[in-house]
Amino acid sequence: MNFFRPQDRLLIAGLAVALIVVFARQEMILIDRARDVERTSGLGLLPALLILVVVFLFHQQGKRQEARARAAAAEAGASAAELRAVEMERLVTFGQALGRSLDIDAIRDVLLAHLPKLAGTEDAWVMVRTERQWQALAGAAHENRAAVERSREHLADRVLNSEIRAVTDPVSMEGHLCVPMTAGGLAVGVLGVPDAAGPFTESRRRALAATATLLGISLRNVLLFQELREHSLRDGLTGCFNRAHGLEVIDIELRRARRSQAPVSLIMFDLDHFKAINDRHGHLCGDAVLKAVGARMHEVLRASDLKCRYGGEEFLVLLPETPLEGAKRVADTLRRELSELSIHWKAETLALTASLGVTTALTSEIDSQAIIARADAALYRAKEYGRNCVQVAAEVAVA
Repeated sequence: MNFFRPQDRLLIAGLAVALIVVFARQEMILIDRARDVERTSGLGLLPALLILVVVFLFHQQGKRQEARARAAAAEAGASAAELRAVEMERLVTFGQALGRSLDIDAIRDVLLAHLPKLAGTEDAWVMVRTERQWQALAGAAHENRAAVERSREHLADRVLNSEIRAVTDPVSMEGHLCVPMTAGGLAVGVLGVPDAAGPFTESRRRALAATATLLGISLRNVLLFQELREHSLRDGLTGCFNRAHGLEVIDIELRRARRSQAPVSLIMFDLDHFKAINDRHGHLCGDAVLKAVGARMHEVLRASDLKCRYGGEEFLVLLPETPLEGAKRVADTLRRELSELSIHWKAETLALTASLGVTTALTSEIDSQAIIARADAALYRAKEYGRNCVQVAAEVAVA
């Protein structure tokens, strides 16, 4: 216990000097007597006294250092406990936010809000595998975004296909600490943190593993929900979305394109002389043709492209983030692929062609019926031009 304040020390020092001055003569008498005892008895009183004083001072210094060490250890222990409490609170908040997320976009928003604090860096990234393709959910923006995402896809593939570690263990690879995200024994994706954000202490690794586990469970639940929902929204014959859901998605994409000012285009096509196929070979043959067309569309088009059976032999293809010129190239590729499609029915091989109309969303357009009407008009112009060709809507035609 410290009985004196720092500002009292000068006063105490002055009092000590005064006492020495007052009792200096008596002290000298005591020292002289000690020396007389040394001469008569042979005992070294003064050296012994000096040694005892030095030992006492060292002992007191040691006790003070030990007390300071105990205090520092207690403070460090308290700090570590506080850090663990903060980490736990962040994980609980993260888990609660994920529990309220019902789709991929909602999970992306949760990651944007919580991942930098959980991972300790803005450069943490998340790749999730959907329908055998990778999708970026989080990661700092880069100039060459496409190249960065391809690099992370390659890295995530290597992590999940690694045979040297269990699928749930963090893997240090290509300058990143990668934590697989799993749920129910299935790999869902990978959480990555650049090595530059290290060091990765055992406590930090545990926190990242817990983050990946929560995220993996949430993603798995969302993907299962989407899978079940999509089965109810798809045409059972072609695997494309049905008309009602297709129109709903077109409305959503038009609103998103208006907000982001990103281009979005639409292809509408139907199969040439399909009624003749039904009339000549029967409806089972027609079903086989439609099934083959749906399979080829899934092979040729991107996973992000909306593939919709609009009705009968008519189809819609919505191309997000695709300008008109790109849509024309996609339409021509699709036309060529369908013309090369051979359908074997009984003893015959059936040839197939399609007529396609292409349009793009106008500035600030949010009316799905308007864009479909333009694509439909372009489709009928393609039929007038002899079928098996691509025509662009007159309102957006480029010279």
